[in-house]
Amino acid sequence: MKLCRLGSPGGERPCAVDAEGNVFDLSSLTADIDGGFLAGGGIERVRAALAAGELPPAASGQRVGPPVARPGKIVCIGLNYSDHAEETKAAVPLEPVVFMKAPNTVVGPDDEVLVPRGSVKTDYEVELAVVIGATARYLASPEEAAGVIAGYTIVNDVSEREFQLERGGQWDKGKSCETFNPLGPWLVTPDEVGDPQALGVRLWVNGELRQNGSTKNQIFGVHHVIWYLSQFMVLEPGDVVNTGTPAGVALGRGPEAYLRPGDVVEVEIDGLGRQRQRMGQA
Repeated sequence: MKLCRLGSPGGERPCAVDAEGNVFDLSSLTADIDGGFLAGGGIERVRAALAAGELPPAASGQRVGPPVARPGKIVCIGLNYSDHAEETKAAVPLEPVVFMKAPNTVVGPDDEVLVPRGSVKTDYEVELAVVIGATARYLASPEEAAGVIAGYTIVNDVSEREFQLERGGQWDKGKSCETFNPLGPWLVTPDEVGDPQALGVRLWVNGELRQNGSTKNQIFGVHHVIWYLSQFMVLEPGDVVNTGTPAGVALGRGPEAYLRPGDVVEVEIDGLGRQRQRMGQA
C-alpha cells in the first residue's frame, strides 16, 4: 500500500493509493499521516477501509506533499555506499557515520529547492529513506528492526559542500538549509517494497543521468542502520532515516557539476516513485 499527502503546504490531506493507482481521501480516518497515526494502527485501519470500499476518492490535480507530516527528527547516514566513499576520497567507515538534518528541511517531492545565499557547492544525493512506525530503543538485533519500520520513501539529501566540509564545525550546517530534504511522493509499506537491499536508485540533472546505483551496495544495510541508531537514540514513530547515497554526486565530479538556479533534478527509486525539483535562489 502507498500513503501520500495532497494539497497546499500546511494544508495537505492524508490519502492512500490502491494497487490500481486510484487515490482515496483518508480524512475520515485520520487528520494526518504522522507519528500518532503510524503508532496507533493507522496503516491497518486504512487497509481495512480500502478493502471495504469505504473511502471517497481524492480530488485530482493536487500538489504532492511529503508523505509524512513534519518528523520529530531526520537522522542521516553518511558514506554508506562503498563507491561514494571512494569518489569522495574518504575511508570506508567501520561504523555508520551519523548526522542530523533539521525537520523543517522537509518539502514535497516536486517542490522548488533553494540554492542558499552565498552557496557555490549545492549538491544532490538520491537516498532511500526509512519512516519509523514504532518506538525503537535498544533493539536487540538488526532482525528486530523490521518490526519498527512503517515504510520507505525517496529523499533527495541536498547538501551544501562548502558549508558542510570547509567552514568548520559539524556537517549539519551544510545539510539543514531550507528545502534541503524533498521527501516522497509516497510512503510505501514494507510488504510492497520487498527486499530493501535490492532497489535501484537513480538521479538526473537536466536530463543527464548522474547517479545510478543499488541499495545492495550499502555498507550498512537498512536493518543494521535502524538497530545501530537505536543504541544511541530513541527513534520514534514518524521519524525519518536517510540511509546514504551512491556514487555520482557533484562533490566527486568537479565544480561544474554543482547545482544552480534553473537546474532540474529528477530522482527515482524502484517501486517508490519519482521526484522532480527545479532549483531556485534563496
